[in-house]
Amino acid sequence: MTNASVPAAEGAITLDSRLSGVLGGRTASAFEKAFGMRTVGDLLHHFPRRYARRGELTALANLPLDENVTIIAEVLRVQERSMRARRGSILEVKISDGEGILTLTFFNQSWRSKDLVPGVRGIFAGKVSAYRGALQLAHPDYELFEPDSENAVVPGSAAAKEWAQTPIPIYPATGTVASWQVQKAVELALDALDSAPDPVPASIAAERGLLSYREALEGIHRPEKDAQWQRARDALRFQEAFVLQAALLQQRAEARTVASTPRRAEPGGLLERFDAALPFTLTEDQALVGSEIAHDLGGTAAMHRLVQGEVGSGKTLVALRAMLAVADSGGQSALLAPTEVLAAQHLRSIAAMLGPDLSAQLMPTLLTGQLGAQERKRALLRTVSGQARIVIGTHALLGDAVTFFDLGLVVVDEQHRFGVEQREALRAKGGTPPHVLVLTATPIPRTVAMTVFGDLDVSTIAQLPAGRQGIESFVVPLSDRPGWERRIWERASEEIAKGRQVFVVCPAITGKEAEDDGEEGAPAAEEGSADAPPRAVASVESVAAQVRADPLFADARIGVLHGKLPSETKDEVMRSFAAGGIDLLIATTVIEVGVNVPNASAMVVLDADRFGVSQLHQLRGRVGRGDIPGLCLLVTAAEEGSLARERVEAVAATLDGFELANVDLELRREGDVLGARQSGGRSSLRLLRVASDGDLIGEARVAAAETLDAEGGLAAVPALQAALARRLDEAERAYLGKS
Repeated sequence: MTNASVPAAEGAITLDSRLSGVLGGRTASAFEKAFGMRTVGDLLHHFPRRYARRGELTALANLPLDENVTIIAEVLRVQERSMRARRGSILEVKISDGEGILTLTFFNQSWRSKDLVPGVRGIFAGKVSAYRGALQLAHPDYELFEPDSENAVVPGSAAAKEWAQTPIPIYPATGTVASWQVQKAVELALDALDSAPDPVPASIAAERGLLSYREALEGIHRPEKDAQWQRARDALRFQEAFVLQAALLQQRAEARTVASTPRRAEPGGLLERFDAALPFTLTEDQALVGSEIAHDLGGTAAMHRLVQGEVGSGKTLVALRAMLAVADSGGQSALLAPTEVLAAQHLRSIAAMLGPDLSAQLMPTLLTGQLGAQERKRALLRTVSGQARIVIGTHALLGDAVTFFDLGLVVVDEQHRFGVEQREALRAKGGTPPHVLVLTATPIPRTVAMTVFGDLDVSTIAQLPAGRQGIESFVVPLSDRPGWERRIWERASEEIAKGRQVFVVCPAITGKEAEDDGEEGAPAAEEGSADAPPRAVASVESVAAQVRADPLFADARIGVLHGKLPSETKDEVMRSFAAGGIDLLIATTVIEVGVNVPNASAMVVLDADRFGVSQLHQLRGRVGRGDIPGLCLLVTAAEEGSLARERVEAVAATLDGFELANVDLELRREGDVLGARQSGGRSSLRLLRVASDGDLIGEARVAAAETLDAEGGLAAVPALQAALARRLDEAERAYLGKS
């Protein structure tokens, strides 16, 4: 299977040619500043976001204020008037889509009235603003539609119909570079392009009936009919999936060449003793994932495995069994947690699972930034001497002062909270590359696993341990039912009266200060009507004051927890809550993951629309963890039908985290795939949508694997090599290598 490409002639324009050689230095500089484009390939992969037609008009009624828009409309009337405050004139041009009207405003440019005459249509671009209650574009760019003078188009003729229906590509644009300027630049680049070798082997393209790369570029940028750009997009979408999967598979193969020390559990050793003392039987999923990890740890290639699991499915137990296998071989394990609350919770739960004898032998040790000088010194000595076989910590583990005796396993909890460099800094502390186990309690759709984690082995724990009583979830819609607010607190007090405990989660610490304890930013809340006064966001401070003054909780023991509290205070509060010393805990999302209090029966999430789908699912998972049924109240003031309300209702509708992950993906799309926010590279997907292209991605992965496994491998497909180099810059390659 080969796809050899003929080298381009010297001086020929290729996809890797600098844009300045085609557009000129000034224009190329504008495109680089606006879009980050440097090469012809960058420009030609800036695909149209939609297609318009000369014969159609664009709806003006819902244009967003303060955003750059590109629209098609017809000139209705033109008038010029003198300015009152100073010399000069204002040209006002009314354009319409047949229903709405938009004003174009030009200062001291009366000559434009010769072009902008009533009845003419064109593309208009600019930033939408409001003036005296009406929408306007001030000094917009525009391009008017004019039939080719050499082939005069007679109104009503077939030629006129074809002219009106020809697709016009509308490109993502900025305030400095309009859509049609992109279009003209693309046409120059296509005319100059010498060749475009196809990274998809000819045999695969033929089997799928795909256009060639060059044909696809022409079809998507210069279509004469809709069918042309649709077929071109299909070919380019498959090519994008194929190149991305080839990159991930190539990285996967390279990772497996990195030698590591085998870490096997010893007969009669620590792991066997631990398993023998377990008061329950592992679920089938836990046992299966455990055997997969044991197989990886016993090999000479470094393990790179992602374990995703439902909330409360026992990921920590699976990770601990891996740590015991490493300890059996004399090695140490480091568990990296995103917050101090979670790190401390991990230490307590691991020590409890180990029991006093194994804990004394393994000496699990906590290392965080808030430890006192003496505690920190003891923790560092235990770590460097190898006395601590299990070290649990936050970002403090990454510090230069932290040295391991024999680091054999790195466990990263809630991997999405850490940047690539942070994970790599911990892995680099091993004498030989340690094995890596990545945990996530945020279920990942299959397509995301293939696309984002395609270079990792992925294991899934979907089963929950036996004995869980389940959780009932309800939306409390205050916009529809404001009278229900009192019932929230009555319900919480009823749970406390039964001897149970309650979480109340707020999106902010104070009225002015949001939680920033390493948590991901929550989605911005959607506003109500413009006439409605803004609602105060629920905060730990205000809710605590309200609850303490409420007669319902006169006898309740109330605690607060958030990321700004001192480390000792946070730990003391969580210990007290876990021991039953606090009835009602008012907190931010520091309790989102890892907190295990079986007696907690109710979770009240205030302003639930300010949290993401996965966050709400994680928060709900803090209750119903024992033999007490769980209750989750998702309180929201979001209007019915809004995206914010839809998110909350989706969570209430199912306990299936994997189903919610797909819902979340469809609601918010996938964002950057190769980690642009962490690597700085240009890595957003262009045409692929992981929410809808799962089958295509799977087929592309199979085709890419066959290509790389064929005789000659990647070297036999130079066009694919070039595409990989073009698609992934050094920063992105580093991201894939470290993730």
